[in-house]
Amino acid sequence: MFFHPMDFLIIIAFALSMWASFRVRGTFNKWSDVPVYSGMTGAQAARRMLDANGLYDVPIEVVPGALSDHYDPLARVVRLSEAVYYQNSVSAVSVACHEVGHAIQHKVHYPMLVLRHQMFPVVNFASGVAPFLILAGFLFQQIPWLLGLGIIFFSAAVAFQLVTLPVEFNASSRARELMVAEGFITNQEERGVAKVLNAAALTYVAAALISILELLKYIMIFNSRSDDE
Repeated sequence: MFFHPMDFLIIIAFALSMWASFRVRGTFNKWSDVPVYSGMTGAQAARRMLDANGLYDVPIEVVPGALSDHYDPLARVVRLSEAVYYQNSVSAVSVACHEVGHAIQHKVHYPMLVLRHQMFPVVNFASGVAPFLILAGFLFQQIPWLLGLGIIFFSAAVAFQLVTLPVEFNASSRARELMVAEGFITNQEERGVAKVLNAAALTYVAAALISILELLKYIMIFNSRSDDE
């Protein structure tokens, strides 16, 4: 009941996720010690990148916490952690411009970001209900539709994570192109930018992989029960 052959792959995926989390922090810390030639702080780079794309009305706020940087599409504000906001390092400028990449996506109605926003209310509900339905499906095996319904709700959460991947990769791609074009970084510094952004992207890939494997596990269990009936 509690062990399934897929669990071995899920454990490997969890290990990958933990490694990705350590790597993103290690990479961020490493390139935090490398100042950009332009001398720009994360906040300055973000402001210039926003203005260069006509986003004069999007403010930048400093927030507490490590790697707590994000773009809030509802408030239309870029929020940067203190380490990113005030520092003039490769890491700070990379993360700041990545978040601005999301603001640009919002402005141009990037299709995958629009889809992600449309999915959010449904996924927010589904991700809260799915664990209880799946647990009930395991506890009350005589009611097979509970597990099936849980799988459907969980599938919505997995789909949301898959949609998130191109959103994150696209934001990083926009950031890298504009950082070079606007002179925020040199061609030599682009290597460090790539390492910082790729390390962050890996965490999203690992999370999506875990969810996909878990979903496959539940589907296999559901199908095996159907075959036994």
